[in-house]
This record gives sequence, structure tokens and C-alpha cells, in this order.
Amino acid sequence: MTQPKPGEIYIEFVSIGSQVKAIAVDATTGLEVSVFGPASVSQSDLQNLAVRKLKKRLADLNSQQPRPGKWV
Repeated sequence: MTQPKPGEIYIEFVSIGSQVKAIAVDATTGLEVSVFGPASVSQSDLQNLAVRKLKKRLADLNSQQPRPGKWV
């Protein structure tokens, strides 16, 4: 198996009733986040939201300062 390229993100969509769950996974770290939205929302909107959430989570993990409200 080849190594993932830096910044490569896997996206998965799962329909759950009248909602859709979008899952974004960072290929390098395996870090996973998910977002939910109504089935009427476009997949590209949910994908963009999931990718932004993943990038924010990765940035938080890479920063040395604890986030407010988080136990250290």
C-alpha cells in the first residue's frame, strides 16, 4: 500500500433517516471528524463543513496552547 500524500482527506457520506452524516478523515494521522445535516443539503456543503472542522481540529492539535474549556 502506498503512503498517503500530505493533506489528503477521505470523505464518506452515510444516510441516517432524514439526515446525512459526513465523515472526514485525515489520511496521514487517521484523525476523524463528522458533521450532520438534513438530507436536503448538498453533499458539497456538508463536505466543505467536514473538511473545515477537520482542519480546525488538526490546527488545535498542532498548537501548544490548550483551548479554553479543555482539560489539560
